[in-house]
Amino acid sequence: MATETTLILFKPDAVEKKIVGTVLARFQAEGFTIRGIKMMQLDDAILTEHYAHVADKPFFPEIAAFMSRCPVIALALEGVDVITRVRDLLGPTNSKEAEEGTIRGDFGEDMMTNVCHASDSPENAAAELKRFFKDDELFSF
Repeated sequence: MATETTLILFKPDAVEKKIVGTVLARFQAEGFTIRGIKMMQLDDAILTEHYAHVADKPFFPEIAAFMSRCPVIALALEGVDVITRVRDLLGPTNSKEAEEGTIRGDFGEDMMTNVCHASDSPENAAAELKRFFKDDELFSF
């Protein structure tokens, strides 16, 4: 098991429902370390880059509208096997399929309104962290 850093985006539904602290506390209870955290408004450029895998799909404008309707919170989280463990804590992407006790099962609504985005691999985590954080915004201690 390796120490990794992953990207979490608290989506607009988490910010609007005021559950960011509750969800962050769950991550910290697992022993993960915050390496960076910031609030930011996502624009078309970053949304198109982040969702490049679906940017040409007819539903992309709906995703872009949702993700830009209010600021999101970007979180760089470090820990042993953090990528897999965070995704297990979140539950399936579709909140309707997530079990009670998972973050999405407890707070999510559907496929898009699902509290958080989390990197799904070390390669994607590295790319996503660079997309949302400058080098001097990530800390090690």
